[in-house]
Amino acid sequence: MGDIVDGWQLRRRWYWPQSHNDVVQKLLRRARKGCEVIYVPGNHDEFARQFGGHHFGGIEVREETVHITADGRQLWVVHGDYFDGVIQCAKWLAYLGDNMYEFTLKLNRHLNILRGRLGLPYWSLSAYLKHKVKKALTYVTDFEAAVAPEARRRGHQGVVCGHIHRAEMREIDGTLYCNDGDWVESRTALVEHFDGRLELLHWSAQPAVTRSETIVELETEPA
Repeated sequence: MGDIVDGWQLRRRWYWPQSHNDVVQKLLRRARKGCEVIYVPGNHDEFARQFGGHHFGGIEVREETVHITADGRQLWVVHGDYFDGVIQCAKWLAYLGDNMYEFTLKLNRHLNILRGRLGLPYWSLSAYLKHKVKKALTYVTDFEAAVAPEARRRGHQGVVCGHIHRAEMREIDGTLYCNDGDWVESRTALVEHFDGRLELLHWSAQPAVTRSETIVELETEPA
């Protein structure tokens, strides 16, 4: 759903640890085993949009796509930044906001290290601000109100998007709106069950042993 690689940050400071390679390698492994992997770039990794229609290691890059669920619903899949007036009309303001967002994430990491030492669960400062600041709520609402009608106008039953980093799944005037959130702030993923039912999964902190056992189990799954 895009914003997989933060090109805006990489232009300012190169940062690519082994854990990033691990994620890419797992996706490539899935593609090699026959899983259809489609990469829809976002505004933070917009450099990949020039490769639309190309395949890399079995992963296809597309500007947008359509997904048919197991129960026959047609969902428009798009990152969503084209519905963001700030991105389209005042990109410098978007860069400024991105810097503030990155500062909030850094502050959030230190805050949660302290919370962990006190035995408290993970808490997202940036998500809290988005839910409490009036202008942020208005921005999110305006975004949702713009994306859903466009999906309906195109003849789809719903839309799956990203961009605003706020996980959500609800009906907007009869159109299903799904936002998968992200892996950093909301730590969510959107999945489809075999009967076509969609669900937002929320990662919650677990003991290290449990996570390791889960990783081993996933790695030993039959192809």
